[in-house]
Amino acid sequence: MISPTPPTPPTPHTSPTAHRSGSTRTPRIALLPGDGIGPEVTEQAVRVLTAAGLAAEYIPADIGWRCWAEEGDPLPPRTLELLRTCDAALMGAITSKPAAVADRELAPHLQNRGLRYRSPIVRLRQEFDLYAAVRPCRALPGNPANLHDTADITVFRENTEGLYGGIEWRGLPEPLATAMADPATGHPTLMRRWFDRGLNTVAMSTRIVSEHGCLRICRAAFTYARDHGRRSVTLLDKPNVLRETGAVMQEAFDHAAAEFPTVEARTANIDAACMQMVMDPGRFDVVVAENMFGDIVSDLAAGLVGGLGFAPSANIGDSFAVFEPTHGSAPDIAGRGIANPTAAIRSAAMLAAWLGRADIAEGIESAVATALRDGAIDTPDVVGRGGRGTTASVTDAMIARLAPLDASAAEATTNTAAPALA
Repeated sequence: MISPTPPTPPTPHTSPTAHRSGSTRTPRIALLPGDGIGPEVTEQAVRVLTAAGLAAEYIPADIGWRCWAEEGDPLPPRTLELLRTCDAALMGAITSKPAAVADRELAPHLQNRGLRYRSPIVRLRQEFDLYAAVRPCRALPGNPANLHDTADITVFRENTEGLYGGIEWRGLPEPLATAMADPATGHPTLMRRWFDRGLNTVAMSTRIVSEHGCLRICRAAFTYARDHGRRSVTLLDKPNVLRETGAVMQEAFDHAAAEFPTVEARTANIDAACMQMVMDPGRFDVVVAENMFGDIVSDLAAGLVGGLGFAPSANIGDSFAVFEPTHGSAPDIAGRGIANPTAAIRSAAMLAAWLGRADIAEGIESAVATALRDGAIDTPDVVGRGGRGTTASVTDAMIARLAPLDASAAEATTNTAAPALA
């Protein structure tokens, strides 16, 4: 059971200590362009941040498939060392491939050395304890790609535990299987079938959650809802089947809900909620889920509001954050200059808000909305095969629609605590 008086963790919506304390030090932002279209959209996001008035030092760093193929590590130690000197990071996109393909694409001198590919973004989330993935999915007026013009859902996804925790086996080790079949502490009847099928033919991925992890993501969701005037938080899980881990999440959610009596608390099974979200997205406001369920439902919600080309995200911890578009590396259009940069640019706006520059974030979002209304976001993913917009032309259109900053407002924003994410 959840302790009746657990410690309150810091909220994940504040900037690093230096910025919270009113420091005017120029923030250091690591750039992680990654793979495919990642470098293209990252470049445009930095253009917009600069044009919008964010004074920052940008430091490029290596991450992604080329690092894996050439070095055997998609997240090299030098990149981790650099990130520890920065305030935040802006990432482009990452390519991940099945294990057999990853092995084949290693440089010859690295093959047959027991190296295993592991997603660098998953490692980043765990290395820096970026426990809150925040993914706002709000329909922008005039977007021809909207499925629901009134959808406005913010997903809080637990980012460090659950089915993406990375603890898995292909070929179940006999000592582990024996322990799971122990009559006193395990499941001997359920395990019998896996012994019968041959442990070497069995794979297992684990869903491990903790009271601490579940409680802090639920608190983060309720804090965001309260601070932004949102009406409800809905827990999406499957506790009727995933009975033990689901129970921990449900108890944490109930405990957090009791601390926020002005926000309505709801629960829904993840499968039914996906159907309901497609049919009637207005039923949902802020939603919170474990790692894999949050990943799935945030992509679904993005599809309601124009697709992944419009969907920003943030991976937030107590003192560091990584901002990234939710789309993938899109190798089929990489280098063609037609990738929609909107998700990356909106992720950059979230970065600005997290650093305490809500004025810059609001200015970028306004420019995006105006460019969309004017038909200037016209890449093929938005308007179809006839779309003539390019990655650069869409960015140019947004920059042209940035309003001048109010100098006094900018100074006031820079020297106060950062607000919750816009």
